[in-house]
Amino acid sequence: MTRLWLVERSYDDRNLVSFVYATPDGEKQHRKELSVTLLRQRGDPMTAAVEIDPAELGDVDPADRERYATEATKMQSKHAPDDPI
Repeated sequence: MTRLWLVERSYDDRNLVSFVYATPDGEKQHRKELSVTLLRQRGDPMTAAVEIDPAELGDVDPADRERYATEATKMQSKHAPDDPI
């Protein structure tokens, strides 16, 4: 399993929240999209980090790698992996 840190959270006009988790080097990512309704119903909050099977990771666009690495490193230094975000 690979640990990834939350680097981006965005909302769209379809009432979806997108979460992007990335490795501290900014090379790999995992995206989750959840409806606002589902987020409110969940008993467990989104966390600062997640553990994902390496086979399920995608490559980060080269234009985003530095930003993702910076954000992942910030999250890693300020939060425990299971901190609710």
